[in-house]
Amino acid sequence: MPSLFPETGLVWGDDEEDLSGVASEEVRFGRSWRFDYEAGDFVLTPSGKVAVAGAHEAWVQWCIKAVKTPRYRHVIYSRNYGSELDELVGQGDSRGVMESEITRMVTETLLADPRTDSVDQFTFDWNREQCMFSCRVASVQEEMFILESEVI
Repeated sequence: MPSLFPETGLVWGDDEEDLSGVASEEVRFGRSWRFDYEAGDFVLTPSGKVAVAGAHEAWVQWCIKAVKTPRYRHVIYSRNYGSELDELVGQGDSRGVMESEITRMVTETLLADPRTDSVDQFTFDWNREQCMFSCRVASVQEEMFILESEVI
């Protein structure tokens, strides 16, 4: 009976290049489907097809979705995708500690994507236990947007 595994004589690890010190020459920005977060559905064209988001808009949508998606909760996503903001709810920490943790978690979440260059200028607005925050996010192509979200 023939083997399901081909015998090529290649030993894994011996012939592979060491790319640990090599930086990517160019980060690729792809397209995506346009999503309306307020409506909770994809945006449709007048002909009923899903609208396409360009490179910058697709990156912005990735950032918004990554912050809103709880990390480790959905098997479909890698362990590097999503944020841990939901773990802050109900901990009873001071506002200073919460703001520091939100800054750290959001920054780590967004910098996991090679298209993101920096995350800074955080602002916080508290309403009892609800914290609305915003930050400036810059891409490696020097495009920026203001990300707004909340922790309840």
